[in-house]
Amino acid sequence: MSSDISKKSAYRLHTTNFIVYCLILLAIYLIFFALWRLDTAPRTDDAFAYADTITVTPEVSGRIINLTVTDNQAVKKGQILFQIDPRPFNEALNRAQANLDVLNNEITLTQRSVNAQKFGALSSAILIERSRATLSQASDTLNRMEPLLAKGYISAEQIDQTRTAKRVAQVQLDTALVDAQRAAAAISGVDALLAKRAAAKAEIELAQINLGHATVRAPFDGRVISLKTTEGQYAAAGHSIFTLANTGRWYVIANFRETELAHITPGRFAQVYLLSNPSKHFNGIVESVGYGVFPDDGGSEIAGLPHVPRSINWVRVAQRFPVRILIDKPDPELFRIGASTVAILDAGTHRTQP
Repeated sequence: MSSDISKKSAYRLHTTNFIVYCLILLAIYLIFFALWRLDTAPRTDDAFAYADTITVTPEVSGRIINLTVTDNQAVKKGQILFQIDPRPFNEALNRAQANLDVLNNEITLTQRSVNAQKFGALSSAILIERSRATLSQASDTLNRMEPLLAKGYISAEQIDQTRTAKRVAQVQLDTALVDAQRAAAAISGVDALLAKRAAAKAEIELAQINLGHATVRAPFDGRVISLKTTEGQYAAAGHSIFTLANTGRWYVIANFRETELAHITPGRFAQVYLLSNPSKHFNGIVESVGYGVFPDDGGSEIAGLPHVPRSINWVRVAQRFPVRILIDKPDPELFRIGASTVAILDAGTHRTQP
């Protein structure tokens, strides 16, 4: 009887030891598996959702007469966000167009005057040629008659008349030359007016651009953030009205320890989930890995010398660097800028970079 009891006790002890050994081996396996998993598929809960944003600022100044969006509203690309009173810009456009019309009429009238001046210059040139011909004829006549005076074939009075005719022809030529110079100098041209017309056209184009800027549209699908104004507010050019988040591309900025960066490269697949809905996971891909953060424990310079604070802390905390993960098919109703997320990198899976 006692022998049976001792056998049962030994069996129980052996079974207990076996179970303990198995549990120890299982614990060792789980530890090594967890370490391997953390090394090949790191994860972090130091992450947040992010989307590119712009500050919506008008390019012209004026009073807002139509605000078509509300705070946190989703908008589509090309949708009107708000409108600035267009009347001043319409007036500027009409004035610029009127100035161009007046200038075109002035150019037409001036061109007619220039054409008349050119005709006058051409007439002066013809008169010069006629005066030169008359002078040449008077000179030739005088040259033929002077030898005849000594032979008594003509009288001295005739010679005097011929000489007078030559002098008159010379005066007429000199007068024609002066008139021709005066006519040439009087030709004004329309070059200056044409330059003014180019400036007037530029003013019209600028007025049209300003009129177009009076209506502000969404450059992409997005969501209005931090809207704190209403109709009637005076909007100054270059001053922000609200923020617009680009909901077409969502990212997760995951801060991984520097000891894990060796295996994190662009193109690596990842999974993320939001703390607001942990049951729903989203696929993503690493787009870039950060290459700089501001060191909290030194690294700045004072008077040109590196500043390294003294420390007796023997525990060195690994620095974290941001990893940008592009989300595939994000849920626009769940993702919010700054929402807490968890990022898990898949082991050994990459997408070929283009």
